[in-house]
Amino acid sequence: MRGTQQRAAPAAGPAPERAAAGAPGLVGVGTAVPPLSYTQREVLDLFGITDRRIRSVFLGGNIERRNLTLPPLGPDGTPVEESQGDLLRKHTETGLRMGREAVARCLADAGAELADLRYLCCVTSTGLLTPGLSALLIRDLGIDPSCQRLDVVGMGCNAGLNALNAVAGWAGGHPGELALMVCVEVCSAAYVFDGTMRSSVVNSLFGDGAAAVAVRAARRPGGEAPAGPELLRFTSHIIPEAVSAMRYDWDEDHGKFSFYLDADVPYVVGAHAETAVSRLLDGTGLGIEDIDHWVVHSGGKKVIDAIRVNLGLSRHAVRHTTGVLRDQGNLSSGSFLFSYERLRDEKAALPGDLGVLMTMGPGSTIETALVRW
Repeated sequence: MRGTQQRAAPAAGPAPERAAAGAPGLVGVGTAVPPLSYTQREVLDLFGITDRRIRSVFLGGNIERRNLTLPPLGPDGTPVEESQGDLLRKHTETGLRMGREAVARCLADAGAELADLRYLCCVTSTGLLTPGLSALLIRDLGIDPSCQRLDVVGMGCNAGLNALNAVAGWAGGHPGELALMVCVEVCSAAYVFDGTMRSSVVNSLFGDGAAAVAVRAARRPGGEAPAGPELLRFTSHIIPEAVSAMRYDWDEDHGKFSFYLDADVPYVVGAHAETAVSRLLDGTGLGIEDIDHWVVHSGGKKVIDAIRVNLGLSRHAVRHTTGVLRDQGNLSSGSFLFSYERLRDEKAALPGDLGVLMTMGPGSTIETALVRW
């Protein structure tokens, strides 16, 4: 069975990848969530939701708890309705607080200081700000103003790997210098509470969280290897016929943005998973059975099951993904880094092991990366 702990000793690896001496590597990771965590039943009860269909959506998705920034309570003891302006302020305030914490923890994990940071990339889809989170974090944290920066906004749950590709490219072109990516998603700033099944599916799934990862390439080929896995290659697989299956657009009826998920998303993504991974491994001499570790976006129970079944993976192979979903829900672009942090903390990866990072989101898109410890 693919993805189990039983495996042979690491092989020498395919020649094309072994030639990538000095490839950028992950040298630190850090995550942060809001202080308040709610069970699914607590959310249902807080909003007074009694509809059996909606309650079944909340309680049947393998999510136990989520960290959320819910609206304040009104005089009647129920959450007040938030305007789009209220939601944007929530995105900014909660996002910056989580972003600062995630960056600090990531740098500490990497054994680095703010003064070491040369490139900062911020990813978000839960609010639009100009200037973006990168400029605000540089101001708030006192990062050197010469730090180069990038904001990746609105790409959705897949965006963490899109941005990591850009960060790895910068790190590869600046050997020895530290780059950092932080995904900041205040998903509770993207909620619409109207009692419809469309909104309820979204409201039952997403949680708030930020995740940062530090990237550095060896100063010279053959130099000291990164503390974490090397980033060997990235690929994208877009499904144009499903461009409207996941979207975040203006809801005229409510006067705010709202997120939409088509019911067929798990099956569409699952059906293309093997194609995406095959493209990633093309020319390496590797097959799916050669991958030791899987770090997959916690998109939802049906999405994870579809990926697992179509790739022939064991439940053990996606244990970190399902664990993040259970404890924190879908954290959008940073979900895969929460899973990576759990894998790192487990210390299960051995030198020479191979891994696949996978995110899925609007486009519809499957993003992948091949890594080696």
